[in-house]
Amino acid sequence: MITIIAVGRLKAGPLRDLCDEFRRRLPLPLDLREVEERRPVAGDERKQREGELLLKELPKGALAVALDERGKGYDSAGFAKQFAAWRERSGDNLAFVIGGADGLAPAVLEKAAARLALGTMTWPHMLARAMLLEQIYRAHTILTGHPYHRA
Repeated sequence: MITIIAVGRLKAGPLRDLCDEFRRRLPLPLDLREVEERRPVAGDERKQREGELLLKELPKGALAVALDERGKGYDSAGFAKQFAAWRERSGDNLAFVIGGADGLAPAVLEKAAARLALGTMTWPHMLARAMLLEQIYRAHTILTGHPYHRA
């Protein structure tokens, strides 16, 4: 099972449609869990509370990969290879964790077995979800020889 745990709830619209499209295309079991801190807290306190919510949703025994701007970046073929290695290492219990606008709490980063960057630019955390889903789908197509990826 691949699990994506993300801060914030996607509302109806183009980003949600895009996420739904890649989830529909992906023949692998995927669970998308959304968490949201509703209390009026800001800064480090908000990040810490979001971290607690994210960790609570992390499946037991999952290999966690944190999306982090300081993480390792890959080209698509390299990500596909790493994705396969993570799946094998995790026994198919792989979780990607996406923080909120302020990033991930230190506790989440410490729990993560790896950190993944989606490039050197800063992306809105809601867009990062769609980008990750597309890259997971692309990795699957690379690994299965599907023509979606044209290198």
